[in-house]
Amino acid sequence: MTAPRRSADHTRTLLLDAAFEDLHRLGYRAMRLDTLLDRLGLTKGALYHHFRNKADLGLAVIEERLRPWIEQTWRPVIGAPDVVSAAIELCRTLTAERCDQVVGAGCPLANLLHELQDEPAEFLARVQTLIDDWHDGIVEGLRQGQGSGTVRADVVPEDAAAFILSAIEGSGGLAHGARGPVFLQAAMRGLIDYLQTLRPHRSS
Repeated sequence: MTAPRRSADHTRTLLLDAAFEDLHRLGYRAMRLDTLLDRLGLTKGALYHHFRNKADLGLAVIEERLRPWIEQTWRPVIGAPDVVSAAIELCRTLTAERCDQVVGAGCPLANLLHELQDEPAEFLARVQTLIDDWHDGIVEGLRQGQGSGTVRADVVPEDAAAFILSAIEGSGGLAHGARGPVFLQAAMRGLIDYLQTLRPHRSS
């Protein structure tokens, strides 16, 4: 790879990282390109070399930064020998690592879902696809768990996935809006208790 190409790739990475930070902290509408460029010490020419406009940058952030950020919450569970144990451990890890971030700025996925109702339909469609993929990923993990005997056979994967997703996003939104870290930690303990109930009943 030549030096100019490395420099261009580095610039694009800087723009995406900074835009994701602003998107999470401020929201899409409040994100200002001039402010972002000033912070990075970049020109508008550097921005427009990679992205046509703010909307183009926003869509790239959704796919290249928000999607990986969200997928960390479910992809590691798929294929785990014990899907319930893997999900519980993931809840504990994410609560410890992201508690302050979620309380301070909320979940970027939920924030965008509410904020982009009046934006171009493509934005909302991209965010909705992320939610659908997340839900479907949880369903897949639960079905795998049923196949391996680590999830009860009578669990309806689609219903359980909807509840799990709602618990995560709802508790994050409430914790950010008013309730704070203690509420988020309590909600995650409640979710862990629910996950425990998905295990097959053991005869005594």
